[in-house]
Amino acid sequence: MAAANMEKGELMSQVKQQIALANAQEMLSKMTEKCFKKCIQKPGKSLDTSEQRCISQCMDRFMDAWNLVSRTYGNRLQREQYRTMDSVEEMSS
Repeated sequence: MAAANMEKGELMSQVKQQIALANAQEMLSKMTEKCFKKCIQKPGKSLDTSEQRCISQCMDRFMDAWNLVSRTYGNRLQREQYRTMDSVEEMSS
């Protein structure tokens, strides 16, 4: 039984890693698309100084927003989990 629990734990860990990877890929894709549309007026062989600065600032803002949303969502999930646990405890009392 302990081996089955360990396998389940390992599987859950792998699933969480895959989800984290998919989220990172999605974020990178969206950031690239949005910042390119915003900052690159005429695609060419190189970026001029203003385009480089715009891309850098856009990426920084996008990452800040992504992190804020992720933290807020994680906190909300945690609060909901505690509420659910409290409700279950109250029902069993």
